[in-house]
This record gives sequence, structure tokens and C-alpha cells, in this order.
Amino acid sequence: MRKRAIMAILLGLAVFAAAWAQIQGKLMGVVKDGQGNPVEKAVVTVVSTKTSASYELSTNKEGRFLQIGIQPGYFQVSVKKDGYLPKSTEVRVSLAGETDIEIRLDTADEIALKTVSAADQVFLKGNRLYGEQKYAEAAAAFEEAVKMNRLNWGYFFNLGLAYKKMDKKDESIAALRKAVELNSESYSSNKELAEVLGKGGAFEEAKTYFQKAVELSPDDPDAHYNLGACLTNTGEADAAQVHFQKAVDLKPDYADAYYQLGTIFIGQNKVPDAVRSLEKFLELAPNHEKAPLAKQLLQYLKK
Repeated sequence: MRKRAIMAILLGLAVFAAAWAQIQGKLMGVVKDGQGNPVEKAVVTVVSTKTSASYELSTNKEGRFLQIGIQPGYFQVSVKKDGYLPKSTEVRVSLAGETDIEIRLDTADEIALKTVSAADQVFLKGNRLYGEQKYAEAAAAFEEAVKMNRLNWGYFFNLGLAYKKMDKKDESIAALRKAVELNSESYSSNKELAEVLGKGGAFEEAKTYFQKAVELSPDDPDAHYNLGACLTNTGEADAAQVHFQKAVDLKPDYADAYYQLGTIFIGQNKVPDAVRSLEKFLELAPNHEKAPLAKQLLQYLKK
């Protein structure tokens, strides 16, 4: 009897572990020098662009590093090693997926290394303050970091986020523009810049950056939803419909996207489609702030 109980516990743990693995991702990579040789004992720092959660790793003899158990999302990956200029990039860790990257480090003189090292220390201080929701203090630290090193897109990106939290729209836009200028392939920089522009009513300009975000991350439902919302505000309902539909294709429980589809179908006089979308919205989010309006629309459509 006891043996069966132990086996049941072990089986339960195995099932739990398998299920847990399905909601996490894995990040791995290799660090090389300019000649393609592996760089051992490089320090790899991985920071979430959403939560500021961080991991610190070290490369092995083959220059490789590995971090498992990462929540899906976008991360800044920074690498540093004595004798080399630090390098920073952005990666997306997918649900139950494996992300494998390669980072090349360039050599640098001693003066440059000292400046960058000091900037990194201030930047990490800013990350800590941001995680503590001390946004003004975090912004001050990031400002100091960018004064020391104006070539690191991550410094400007985090500065833009801090300004955003402080409702400093113009300052946030300026910092995020610089982040995109330094790293045009950063999904998070394009998305955040587009959001700040959109909130200020600059939808046409925001559209460009939302489109770039979709290009960089075509399987991200949020990217499609954001672009759809922007296109709605620029009066491009048909184009918006495509992206809202893509959002629900990628994420079938995306309640807000169903609501947006419902309103677009009403404008197109596609009553059955509008009814289906709004009913799905209410099924998924019965307590949503837009639920009362959705119910009113359904009553009208079913008359």
C-alpha cells in the first residue's frame, strides 16, 4: 500500500514537472570573440523587459551558457568579459520553446572598458530601483548611465520606460527613439515607442513602429492586437480586422480581440459575425468593463 502511495506521489510530481515545463522556456547561447573563438567565463546577464526579473550566468569552456525555467517574454541579454566591450541584444523566449543565440564580443582599450564598466554598474542600480517602483530615482540612474555610454540601446530603452511610468511623454519618446535608432530590431523598443506615440494621439507615426513589432514577432498575439487597435484609430478597419483575427488565431481566448472584431463586423453590417464575436467576448470575459456595452449591442443585433 505504501509503495503504491509513493508511486502515486512520484507520478504526480512527474506530471506536475511536465506541465510546469510547458509554461516555461529555455534560453541558451554561445559567446565568441571577433575571430569566432569561444569566450570562457563571460558574464551573461538576462533581464526581463517587462518585470525586470534577472538571471546572471557564466559561459563554459565552449563559450556556452544556459538558463532554464524562464517565463515567456522578451529579455535584454548583456555580455561582458575583461578585455572586451560589453554587448547587449534582445531575445524572445517562447512558451515551452528553446531560444539559441550567438553573441560576438569586440576587444577594447582599458579606458573604454573602465567607462563602460562604470555605466553598467549605474544601469544595474537603475534596474533595481525600477523593480522597486522608484521610477524617478531609476530615471536618474539611467540618465547617468547614458551620459557615460551613449551607444547602449538598453540604457535608453530602460530610461524611456522610467519616463513612461512618470508620465513624461516627450522625454519617454526621445529616449525610446534613441533605443530604436541604436537597435532597430528590438521588438520591445518598437512596441513601447508606438504605445507612447499612440497614447499621445500620433497614430500614423505609431503605426510604423507597431508594424515593425509585428514584423519582428509575427507569432505574438499582442503585437497583432496593438497594430489592430492603432489601425482602428487611423480609420483602417479592414486592415485592423486582419490583425485582430490573427490575434485570436494565435490566442483563442483573447477576449479584447473578439470585442474589437465584433465592433468592426457591426460597421461592415455582418450581423452573424458580429453576434458570434461579441458572444465569444462575453463568454471569455463576463466581468469585463465593456461587457455591459457588448450586451446592449447584442440585444440590438438580435432584434
